[in-house]
Amino acid sequence: MKLSALLELQFNLPSIPKVVALLLSELDRPEVDLRKITQLISTDPALTTRLLQLANSSFFKLSGKISSVSEALAVLDLAHVKTMAQAAASSTSPKAVPGINLARFWEYSLNTARVSRALAGLVRQNQQAAFTCGLIHAIGELAMHLAMPEVMVPLDKDVPPLDMRRARAERREFGYCYASVGAGYARMWQFPQPMVDALEHQYAPFENNVYEPLAGVIHLASWRARGKEAGLSERALAVSFPDPVGIALDLDIDAVLQQDPFDWAAHT
Repeated sequence: MKLSALLELQFNLPSIPKVVALLLSELDRPEVDLRKITQLISTDPALTTRLLQLANSSFFKLSGKISSVSEALAVLDLAHVKTMAQAAASSTSPKAVPGINLARFWEYSLNTARVSRALAGLVRQNQQAAFTCGLIHAIGELAMHLAMPEVMVPLDKDVPPLDMRRARAERREFGYCYASVGAGYARMWQFPQPMVDALEHQYAPFENNVYEPLAGVIHLASWRARGKEAGLSERALAVSFPDPVGIALDLDIDAVLQQDPFDWAAHT
């Protein structure tokens, strides 16, 4: 399937059922805790995507300006948020994506977001935008699996979805990868241009004379999270470290590895 044809398709990306249930419960309280609402949505790539899509819509006249959950919640009425959460809980959202272990995908995405935020702080990039980009950087992978599951099966067997070699394998097979898909949707949804650029160039942040620091941050963070998924040893991490990206951002492997939260599951 050509990229243009894929981007014409509409998807309801799956949300984490527990997060949606907790979000709806919190929204039903007489006094809603906005901090808790922010934390819940910020753990779910699909909810975050839905919220930013709504906040950046032309209706609110802030297209291209909202790059984080907290910024979106400052713009939107809680009634909008509740409607969004109810839609996520409905049967229109898929409960499974062929070829994707959703629990692992959600954990991986959140790990990437956390490391992205930490690295952005080191290189003086927008940390909120970095967290958001890290969280949603691989939604194109879900879209590709939903759009053409039968084509993805053999690729998944050779190079699993969260493998470090995945983007290269997709580009070889299709001429594009999940980064192009995610950026294509982000562009249509009128996300801020720096986020679109970061998603677009995350695979090769400094290729073809492009210099997009936020893309470099996402590249390094996803490298670290995929290394964690693969259970790579220190030696294997050292061998696979993307030196050109690290050099461009003045970040060596030690600086990246030091950004790991002490307990990845306990931080948002």
